[in-house]
Amino acid sequence: MATMTTPKTLVQRLVRLRPSPTILLFIATIAAVIIANTSASDLYNAFLNFPVYVSVGGIELFAHSGHTMTVSQVVNDALMAIFFFLVGLEIKQELLVGELSSPKKALLPIIAAFGGMIVPVLFFFAICHQQPESMGAAIPMATDIAFALAVLASLGERVPKSLRVFLAALAVVDDIGGIIVIAIFYSTHVSWLPLGIGIALLGLILLLGRARIHTLEPYLLIGVAVWALFLHSGIHPTIAGVLTALCLPAGTKVHIGHLSERLSELTSHLSTKAVESNGALVLSHEQLESIQKVRTTAAAAISPVQTLEHAIAPFVNYFILPLFAFVNAGVAFGGFSSEALLGLPAAIFLGLFPGKAIGISLFTWLAVKLRMCSLPEGLTLHRLLPLSVLGGIGFTVSLFIANLSYDAPDIVSLLNEAKLGIFAGTIASGLIGYFWLGSTLPKDDAAA
Repeated sequence: MATMTTPKTLVQRLVRLRPSPTILLFIATIAAVIIANTSASDLYNAFLNFPVYVSVGGIELFAHSGHTMTVSQVVNDALMAIFFFLVGLEIKQELLVGELSSPKKALLPIIAAFGGMIVPVLFFFAICHQQPESMGAAIPMATDIAFALAVLASLGERVPKSLRVFLAALAVVDDIGGIIVIAIFYSTHVSWLPLGIGIALLGLILLLGRARIHTLEPYLLIGVAVWALFLHSGIHPTIAGVLTALCLPAGTKVHIGHLSERLSELTSHLSTKAVESNGALVLSHEQLESIQKVRTTAAAAISPVQTLEHAIAPFVNYFILPLFAFVNAGVAFGGFSSEALLGLPAAIFLGLFPGKAIGISLFTWLAVKLRMCSLPEGLTLHRLLPLSVLGGIGFTVSLFIANLSYDAPDIVSLLNEAKLGIFAGTIASGLIGYFWLGSTLPKDDAAA
């Protein structure tokens, strides 16, 4: 009998093949654009609006305001909460031990990110300053960290590590800014009871962490409950993913420096004798108990933050993000007037490119000139501007904010225009940033 291929087994196969997640995202985007501009567009739209009914214990899991959620809503409100949960895990690690762990390390990328958020919004408002177009002012604020770092990585070992670190830290701060914007401006009327219960459950996660409970199941169950409560509170449910991640414990029960010694103690008396026949091997109860202790001890050397990040990153990269791109990137190019092109698409395009480049480079240059901080080694001023251009690669989070901005049926045409601006700004930023930055690097394969 043929076995059923589930998203989990498909992701496992993709991980073994190790294709680039960015390539999968690109393929899903192209597929959505092609389908949206062919006779299959009606089938595509029917898929997006197909209701997803899942009942657990008589409770409908994907329901909001008494209505069953569609495929599009499940992807944007549920699966993207997992994406933002992963973002939250990465932000927590950056705040604890990464480039944002101290004021000295964090100051320059924070200043650069502020420039990369403020200037694009000004560019946007210069063209679209009236409702309903102005609701998408936050669209060009975002930097797609995966796409931007993928373009940077394609330049090879010639790229100094400091450039990767600076761009990654800047994008993380961008993510934090985007999360704040979503929480403040894209939440509906707040229902305080479910929000209060959700916040109380986040406090429970903190208490469990303080109690050094590292079993993942309680955190996952509470996290799902927080997501459901935020969904019904009017606060966008992706915020639940971020807050849950930030509340998880990042410490370990067994220090890595003591792990080898502990494992040696546990295995020093482990018998290697076993009952074996025809390929079958049966261990004694003592052996099973010893091996279980080894497994538990080894797992205790990894924090819940890193355990979950390692577990869900492939699922996010190989399934959620390509599905998100396929669901949201279907822009129909027909019917655009020249007047429409000079409106919202132009505002987003100019925000991403050149707005992000000017904002990031200008604020960084001012911070250096005012001696607030210094450029890291390898990041020269003549490399700063092309690197800043790569910050205009918006895509994932830009598309997400566009869907939040123009989700009403009467302004669906604006969503189509916004997608066009995002594509144009992202492509221009990626191509120009790639070739311009490449021209500033050494011609050989040696790192600068």
